[in-house]
This record gives sequence, structure tokens and C-alpha cells, in this order.
Amino acid sequence: MPRRLATGLASVALALLGVLGVASPAAAVTTAEKVAVLSSFTQTSASSYNAWNSARLNKAAWSAYSFDWSTDYCSSSPDNPLGFRFDLSCNRHDFGYRNYKAVGQFSANKARVDSAFYEDMKRSCATYGSVVRPACYSLAWTYYQAVKVFGSTAAVKQSDIDRAAKMKADAERRATARV
Repeated sequence: MPRRLATGLASVALALLGVLGVASPAAAVTTAEKVAVLSSFTQTSASSYNAWNSARLNKAAWSAYSFDWSTDYCSSSPDNPLGFRFDLSCNRHDFGYRNYKAVGQFSANKARVDSAFYEDMKRSCATYGSVVRPACYSLAWTYYQAVKVFGSTAAVKQSDIDRAAKMKADAERRATARV
């Protein structure tokens, strides 16, 4: 029974890719098809993130596309600053940068990949409690500005993280005082 369920789910996933106009992973891959899938994996929406993450977890099925799945996560900045999970946002950002550079279409897509990075981090921030969420959003904005302007989160300074840490601690202290 589990095998039939898995087979059925895989069929549904491939059918959805067809409906979205994305070639299935088993199809012969042209540069245009690779760019179409790359584009579908680097949009700002949660569904684009979910499609990319599903492919990331099943890279073998996408081997015909020769995607570069390597990542250094958030470069030299913390991957999960103050405990906020930005590692997968950074991973998808690296995926977009590396693969658009490989097909010679980086400059035409950089702004969207950077925007998708920011949206991914904001979705991550939305999972935290309302008390600490503003600190998370502040860090997300800082990380986004670093990649937008410099192309890397390496431009994030310790003072940026310290400012968000103070914001988080102050908010937690105020919340505790209200109780």
C-alpha cells in the first residue's frame, strides 16, 4: 500500500508540473526547458519555494537538468541568526544565483532571485511568535539589502545582528513583564 501511495503522489506531482507548463524531470532537456524549470523554482511565491524544495529533496529525479545544488547557505553571515531559520532561504538563493550564472542569464534574473530570497525569509519569520517576529523581519530586510546591493549576505555586519538581538531581547522582556 505505501508503494502505491508514493507512486500515486509522484504521478500527481508530475501532472501538476505539466499543468504548470514545466517539463517533467524525465523529459529530454533543452536549454529553454532548463531555464523554464529554473524560472519556476525561483519565483517569489510559496508554491515556487515548495517546488524547489521538493526537487532539492529528490535531486536524482532532476539530474538531466544538471542543476548546481551546491550552497554555502548564508555565506559568512549566520545561517540562522538569533535562532531564526534563514538557511533554506539562503540555499534557494544560492541555487538561483549559481544556475542563472551557468546559463548566462544572471543579470536578467538577479532582482527576482533576490526578491524571492526576501519573501522566503519573511515566510520563515511569520512562523515565529508576534513578540520576536519584528526582530526576524529586521534581519530579513538586512540580509535582503546585502544581497540586493552587494550580491552576498557577507555584507551583513555584526552590528546588524546585534541590533536585531537587542530588539528581540527588549520585546521578550516587555512580553514577560506583561504576564
